[in-house]
Amino acid sequence: MVNMAVKIGTLTLKNPIMPGSGCFSEELHRIYDVAQLGAFIPKSIEIAPREGNPVPRVAETPQGMLNSIGLPTFGIAHFLEHQLPVYLRFGIPVVVSVSGSTAEEFASICRQVSLPEVAGIEVNISCPNKEEDGRAFAMGPDSTLRVVKAIRQATRKPVWAKLTPNTGDIAEVAVAAEEGGADALVVANTILGMAVDTETFRPKIGNITGGLSGPAVKPIVVRLVYQCAKAVRIPIIASGGIMNAADVVEYLAVGATAAQVGTANFLDPAVMPIIIADLRKYCEDRSFASVTDLIGRTLRFEPASALVA
Repeated sequence: MVNMAVKIGTLTLKNPIMPGSGCFSEELHRIYDVAQLGAFIPKSIEIAPREGNPVPRVAETPQGMLNSIGLPTFGIAHFLEHQLPVYLRFGIPVVVSVSGSTAEEFASICRQVSLPEVAGIEVNISCPNKEEDGRAFAMGPDSTLRVVKAIRQATRKPVWAKLTPNTGDIAEVAVAAEEGGADALVVANTILGMAVDTETFRPKIGNITGGLSGPAVKPIVVRLVYQCAKAVRIPIIASGGIMNAADVVEYLAVGATAAQVGTANFLDPAVMPIIIADLRKYCEDRSFASVTDLIGRTLRFEPASALVA
């Protein structure tokens, strides 16, 4: 029997598979037993209600999709009263995803969600903020360090820092998040992209640009996870184009400890239990006693020497 459990800091998950924030609905319990999942990550919440971005918010692309949802939310008070109890009833760890425009907002919302029943907090520092002229905190190491430090001082809960791929050196940012006190990294949010309707010449997204997700981004995010794993000691949760168990294996091999499934849920709402079962079978077929035996197996390889003519 394969041991599917993984540890992310002080938090133990029954398996490494969980939904990406905003890619899961509690109604899925009507399709399968959602208690099979390693954890829940609800959609990111902010302190105050927010309407989100103009429509259209989603556009299909080859091997992926663009989205610019804009984090619509009823606010933290509504979440704590109405939404959190729904997720808690399934009996698996709930890691609340939060967002903010300033370091102070992040600290405030983290204090408010630091309840005994909350297993951890995913801090979405990959969204634009007011302190850097609209740039995401995680686009630079200095702003990352500042906001994660503020968050760390506001809560004793495990903190997962969600990073952006839209930065020049993600390893630098990862190190800053670790130094600031993050217990784990989520690598990574969507890649900034754009698509145009060639009949009307209008952008396909109401906000002009959006975040690209799906299989098209996976090779990029595999590289990002690899770079972060070589730079930090804290666990990494991979997020980017995961469609099946083989994708998860690839991410574990380059240093991830767990994986978030996003776009695939829109294609097949029952995909996560399938991934869990197939990942277990992969380990069984190859005589791995634990899924953790897969972690970092590619990190041992160095670039091949140049061939001599």
